[in-house]
Amino acid sequence: MGLFGKSRQADPKEQVNEWCKKLRKEGNQLERQINAIRREEAKVTKSLKEAAKKGDKDVCLILAKEVVNSRKSVNKIYAAKANLNSVQLQMKGQLATIKVAGAMASSTEVMVTMQQLVKLPEIQKTMMEMSREMMKAGIIEEMMEDVMEPLGEQDELEEAAQEEVDKILFELTAGKLGEAPEAVKDTLPAPVAAAKVEPEEEESDGEDGPRGRMCAQS
Repeated sequence: MGLFGKSRQADPKEQVNEWCKKLRKEGNQLERQINAIRREEAKVTKSLKEAAKKGDKDVCLILAKEVVNSRKSVNKIYAAKANLNSVQLQMKGQLATIKVAGAMASSTEVMVTMQQLVKLPEIQKTMMEMSREMMKAGIIEEMMEDVMEPLGEQDELEEAAQEEVDKILFELTAGKLGEAPEAVKDTLPAPVAAAKVEPEEEESDGEDGPRGRMCAQS
């Protein structure tokens, strides 16, 4: 609070740096989630191969659907991470604008990207709060309520497409189950090569690292 009970207006540079800090934190959390999903997928894959050796096709079918869900989830999270990085780059541009004009500039690109990020349940709360702050700062316009609602059940893969399940069965059982890839539609993205899992660091979010320097004040 300032004099006479008035709230002190947030410094634009401080606000942008705070957003960058939150974006980096959410990105780190998504990376840990990807690693957790891959560990679970490895367990499911092992169980599926064991069930295939026993000839238990029903169990293999259930496990194959889990693998399909897992890979789609990882791809969706990677897309969200790319959007987080995009917003961070835009924030770097905002710092340059503040230097010249003394205030932030409206950005359609940021608004479009934030509209995508608020749909991801894992980071929705933080992204919705940040969107409201960006609206007050004049960077983005007010988003439609239906855009800010979480993705419903239609986005969840409750019943994996049969061709995708067949492709997974063929891949993980060395062709004993499922259909050959050329016989089905290649709709499922190939699993992303396992990234090097770095040791989890404390959420210091300092300005010394390369990501910290991305939005640091010059």
